[in-house]
Amino acid sequence: MKKASALLALTLVCASGMYAQDKGTRLGLVVRPSMDWISTTEKGVKNDGSALGFGFGVIADLQLGDNDKYFFSTGAGLNMLSTKTVTTLDSLSFKGTTKLQYVELPITIKLKTAEIGYMTYFGQIGFDAGINVAAKFEPENGEAVDVADDMNLLRMALVVGGGLEYNFSENTSGLLGLKYSNGFTSINDGDGAKVKLHYFELTAGVLF
Repeated sequence: MKKASALLALTLVCASGMYAQDKGTRLGLVVRPSMDWISTTEKGVKNDGSALGFGFGVIADLQLGDNDKYFFSTGAGLNMLSTKTVTTLDSLSFKGTTKLQYVELPITIKLKTAEIGYMTYFGQIGFDAGINVAAKFEPENGEAVDVADDMNLLRMALVVGGGLEYNFSENTSGLLGLKYSNGFTSINDGDGAKVKLHYFELTAGVLF
């Protein structure tokens, strides 16, 4: 958690500096509930349904050139994701939930429409880079176990999403969006089962 807080603080300071220098940059604060699940081709490991996650953080939209409809969108956030699995060893099955924490750094291109009334619509595509800072496995019957050492440090995902912004005043807008994050790297380390984590995320926040 200390590593996550330090990375978030550093990103916020850098983003604030960019905002002070570039009138085409907008900063925002967001919360991000999600629905998470895994996919795997490994025998003996199966997805056991979706689980709920939650995240929060800062975002920064940097205008590309003189066009106010094209933006490089980035930021930093703490994302607390969960996976439900059934693991079968010989004739025994074990159910449980793995809870993971990532400092997530989105790298996307955001395309916006002109303002229609008070509304601006957008679509975005790009990548998520997540740095694992904590992981615990909670068996269906038993105590939680720290499994951070069994997790890959980095999770990479292709993301696509869209949403809308509602302008309250010249410099303040409400934000509502939906994003799909399709993991393409295994969240487990090289010696474990190859498990990919995916999620749908609802984003709500304020842009300044």
